Amino acid sequence: MRTSIKLAAAAVAAALTIGMAGCSTGGSAESSGPVKLTYWAWAPNMDKVVDLWNKDHPDVQVTVQKQDGGDPAVTKLLTAIKAGSGAPDVMQAEYQKIPTLVAADALADISKDGAEDLEQDFPAAVWKSVTLGSDAVYAVPQDSGPMMFYYRKDVFDSLGLQAPKTWDDYAAAAKTIHEKDPSMYLGTFSSGDAGWFAGLTQQAGASWWSTKGDSWGVDIDSAASEKVASYWGGLVQQGVIDNAPMYTPAWNAALNDGKQVGWVSAVWAPGVLAGNAEQTKGKWAAAPLPQWTAGADASGNWGGSSTAVTSQSKHPKEAAEFITWLNTDPKAVKALAQTANVYPAATNAAKGALDTPPAFFADQSDFWDVAATAAKGAQPFTYGPNVNVAYSAYNDDFAAAAQSKQQADFVAALSKMQDATVADLKKSGFTVK
Repeated sequence: MRTSIKLAAAAVAAALTIGMAGCSTGGSAESSGPVKLTYWAWAPNMDKVVDLWNKDHPDVQVTVQKQDGGDPAVTKLLTAIKAGSGAPDVMQAEYQKIPTLVAADALADISKDGAEDLEQDFPAAVWKSVTLGSDAVYAVPQDSGPMMFYYRKDVFDSLGLQAPKTWDDYAAAAKTIHEKDPSMYLGTFSSGDAGWFAGLTQQAGASWWSTKGDSWGVDIDSAASEKVASYWGGLVQQGVIDNAPMYTPAWNAALNDGKQVGWVSAVWAPGVLAGNAEQTKGKWAAAPLPQWTAGADASGNWGGSSTAVTSQSKHPKEAAEFITWLNTDPKAVKALAQTANVYPAATNAAKGALDTPPAFFADQSDFWDVAATAAKGAQPFTYGPNVNVAYSAYNDDFAAAAQSKQQADFVAALSKMQDATVADLKKSGFTVK
């Protein structure tokens, strides 16, 4: 394994600890005047949220520096860490990127700066994402993306259908809808959204990476993942759902003109629907994800991010105090929800922050109750240090499977993802069990 990371076995979970270089929060640097922190973030209006902190904390002032999200932000941070300068004090980090950042000694362990007491504030799945199953804490969860099912209630009502409670129900509804109107689909299989598929396998009980001793494990082609791949491959082969990627002009148009009448998505979907299917406002409803086992409340996450202190911060204690406030203080969490338009990960604080449903679902008073159940039901899932490689392989291998429309090719695509991910870990110097 890389020398920057050492994995030690624990009784029930892998414990991941980082060497002293770059990852200890050894106290704040002395300075005159207020402590000044920089915060790289891409969530909208985050500067307005941070203004609340600055107003009440004159001794610690935070400046938001707007960044591009996803891979560009990670690349920029890693470049600064390697150069030894230019890194911010605080960084918005997607959950799937945390292992990569930890492996590069880019994040500080803030477990001794008050963060060790925050576990009870968050769902178990997101907390595991910021601790990597260890006693260390590498970030504080900010928002999550619990997956839900969205459907055109008017279409369902006209066909005498109910929101599907199981995936068998979903398949039956998809067949009924497409037979009624061959141009209409309940959903699509998207080969361009690896995070979407990962969340669906998470619901089924999969975890694509794991740690044991000094090794990483890769289990992308597990039985749980195969079940999900085979299911969607079967629907594509039958022709009862579409096989085109999401977020294309054609997909956007299909949402708006009633050719796509369902969407397996996440809690943030109302904003997308409002932007892409404005004419259908008032016709949609939100429901829990269909279940593999009737009566269960399992879910997965698609998206979500945390707030981390970087290993080069000269004020780690103050930075840890700020990100704790940002993601747990009721006033801050309410601002995150209502100003930054994110779904807060903090379980109890989110209840007081979400008092009205999204405008696109104004008539569904229980929207946030559905979302809260989904967030609580997210199953454990471990990300690895080469998520980008696995996701890239997904895009390539599942695109080919979607075009072939053969169920067997969907399962075979998982094996190709597995091989590519394992090979990359070994090439990068990690030990793979």
